[in-house]
Amino acid sequence: MKKITLLFFMLSSIIACSQIKTTSELTFVSGLSAELQLNNETATAILTLKGPSNRWIAFKLGSFTTAMSASPDGVYYNGTTVVDGNGGQLTTDATQNWTLVSNEVNGSTRTIVARRPFSTGDTNDFTINFTDNDIDIAAAYGPTDDSFDLEYHGQNKAKFLNTPLSTLGVEDFSLRATQIYPNPSNGEFLIKAKTTLSQVNIYSQTGAFVKTVIVEESSDATEINVKGLQTGVYLLELVNATEKSWKKIIVY
Repeated sequence: MKKITLLFFMLSSIIACSQIKTTSELTFVSGLSAELQLNNETATAILTLKGPSNRWIAFKLGSFTTAMSASPDGVYYNGTTVVDGNGGQLTTDATQNWTLVSNEVNGSTRTIVARRPFSTGDTNDFTINFTDNDIDIAAAYGPTDDSFDLEYHGQNKAKFLNTPLSTLGVEDFSLRATQIYPNPSNGEFLIKAKTTLSQVNIYSQTGAFVKTVIVEESSDATEINVKGLQTGVYLLELVNATEKSWKKIIVY
C-alpha cells in the first residue's frame, strides 16, 4: 500500500508540474527583471516584477514586434497599486483585470507580484494560450526619481521576443523552490511557494520554537510578521501534506 501511495504521489506531482510554465526570471536592463508564470490548472498568469522602488515600473506581454505598438497588453505600478493598461503608452483599461498580490521594498528595489486570468473577456487584454511555447514580453521603468507619472522611459527598457515558456520540473515545483523576500527583513516578509504550503513553523537559530503560521489554501503568497523579535537568524520549516523543507531568514 505504501508503494502504491508513493507512486500515486509521484505521478500527481509530475502531472501538477506539467500544468506550470515559466519564462524564468529575465533581466531586461540593470535593476529591472521579471518572471511570468502560467498556471494551467487555475488558468492564471502570475507576474513577479522587480525594479526601482521610487518610480513607475511596467511590464508588457503578447505578440508584437515593438512594445510601443498599439497592440501590447500590459500592467504598471503607479506608486499605490498595479494598473491594467494597453497600447504603447499603457492607456488605463476601463476594466482592471490585474490583481496585486504583494508589494515589497528591500533597499532601493521594489518587488511586485500580480496575477490575472488567461482570458479576461476584455478586448484590450491579450488572451494567454497555455499551449503556446513562447511569448513576447517587455519591461521598462520611469526616468525620474520619486515620480510615478508615466513618461518616456528613455533607455530604461528592453524586450524579449519569442521568449520560451518552459515547463517546470518536479524539483522546481517542490517546497525547496520556495522564495522568501525580502531577506534580510525587518520582520515582515513574504513566502512564495510553487506548490501547496499548509503551515510555516518558525524557530530561533538555537532551535527554540517561536510561532506557527497556518496558510490559507487560496494564498499565492504568505505574509509573515515577526516584528518584535530580537535581530538574528531564524529557521522556517515549510510544511505541506507530503513534504517539509527548511529556509533561513535574517531579521534585523
